[in-house]
Amino acid sequence: MEEHAAMDAPEHDVSLCVLASSSSGNCSVVSVRRDGQRRVFFIDAGLSPRRTRGLIEQLGIDPACIEGVLFTHLDHDHLHPGWIGGMPEAWRVMLHKRHRGRAERAGLLSQRTDIFEGEFEAGSLRVSPLLMSHDDLGSAAFRISCEGRSLGFATDLGTPDPRLAEHLQGVDVLAIESNYCPKMQLASGRPVFLKERIMGGNGHLSNEQSAAMVRQIKPREHVVLLHLSRQCNHPSLAAAVHERAGYRLTIADHAIPTGWVPVAWPGARVTPPVVRVAKSLFEGLPAAGGESSRR
Repeated sequence: MEEHAAMDAPEHDVSLCVLASSSSGNCSVVSVRRDGQRRVFFIDAGLSPRRTRGLIEQLGIDPACIEGVLFTHLDHDHLHPGWIGGMPEAWRVMLHKRHRGRAERAGLLSQRTDIFEGEFEAGSLRVSPLLMSHDDLGSAAFRISCEGRSLGFATDLGTPDPRLAEHLQGVDVLAIESNYCPKMQLASGRPVFLKERIMGGNGHLSNEQSAAMVRQIKPREHVVLLHLSRQCNHPSLAAAVHERAGYRLTIADHAIPTGWVPVAWPGARVTPPVVRVAKSLFEGLPAAGGESSRR
């Protein structure tokens, strides 16, 4: 695969950058430019405040541009405890109605909180959520639209679901989990209950399930694979099931941000610039394994 795209601020109207995605922490950035002004939203806040600030500094993002956080759900790898009580007061905290009780118990509702269930606006973005099966409370998948262009963001999905294919049908850019290789999962030393949780319909999608969802959704330009297991997957395996597909492919890493993936361009919709595919970054990990404690 090619090296990372440059970390310079994007010139596009709407762009996505995944800062990190794994059971160690998930956080993505959606950047919006309008009239020379830049506004930034996080999707999930699963990295420590210190690490997040360091990564956005690398991206050239002024912290004053950050509007808030859109949560898929509130598991520890999507909400780092360091943000509870430590989030800037001006940030909007946007979370699904199903997660309100958990947010209240965690002390997150002391923030400026927007509870959603149906479609809502985040600045100039229109966000349409769909709650998917993941553990007891579910995880929200998003269709994010602006100026006739669209981004699908879907992680911790539990099971392939025709509703998701319909909800995200034909998005321009699709970010979707591709968590595990079934053979590696079954051969791992993980306890049986964990294997059953992940593979039993309320956990995560395998590489093959993810690729099947992508084929149903039919994204127009770019697919970003999220939440690869560091023990039970490998970028080469996740990429193999997308071979000869008609879209660009980026594989998010657990530690190093992807390049900017453009979703919408200013002015007339012209042929999009070439976006380099991010490097596969499980460097030093053999294709057959990894760290025993990561999922």
